[in-house]
Amino acid sequence: MKISEIFYSVQGEGILVGVPSVFVRTSGCNLRCVWCDTPYTSWKPEGREMSAEEILATVRSFPARHVVVTGGEPMLLEAMVPLTDSLRAEGLHITIETAGTVFQPVASDLMSISPKLANSTPHTREDGKWAQQHDRLRYQPDVLRKLMSGYDYQLKFVVASPEDIPEINTMLGDLKADRSKVVLMPEGTSAEVVQERGRWLAEIAKKELFRLSPRLHVDLWGDERGR
Repeated sequence: MKISEIFYSVQGEGILVGVPSVFVRTSGCNLRCVWCDTPYTSWKPEGREMSAEEILATVRSFPARHVVVTGGEPMLLEAMVPLTDSLRAEGLHITIETAGTVFQPVASDLMSISPKLANSTPHTREDGKWAQQHDRLRYQPDVLRKLMSGYDYQLKFVVASPEDIPEINTMLGDLKADRSKVVLMPEGTSAEVVQERGRWLAEIAKKELFRLSPRLHVDLWGDERGR
């Protein structure tokens, strides 16, 4: 399978923020978010082919007991089920980071689902050639319901403006989602932008009774790769 990078860091987002984790980042994505912070896995996917055995050997070289399989969109890869089964056999806690557009019966202790809002559509990037496909694929309620019913999960939403909140609430109503599982995160790839947006997003989280997540990796390292 095509792997962009494997690195050891701390989880920067969501309910496990701060937990030392090995990140296995796959390459390739069916979406093209305009603000994607890993364009080397989506807009211009890069990486190298690695076998499951090579991936496991690299993961074993780090002391962490948590592994985060992310992308790109890892659920696109046919080899994801046997890979996660192998990670489970190692006794690791497995988080899958997914946009929730594709289902596979993977092994996962936390399904970290990040449904994409309208703010993600690339209307002008590369002359908008990906916009129609992105909009068609970004919200797949049947897939989301299947993931939510089959796994312990969190719903992470990237928020760029207060106008995103009605769309989130509409989506949650459609999915009949547990609002205690919702995590709001400010969009941004610099600490300054994340902090500025985080201030007004904190007030929204208090009003809506949603969890607010930091972007710890952005606070510490900005958009530096492999952190």
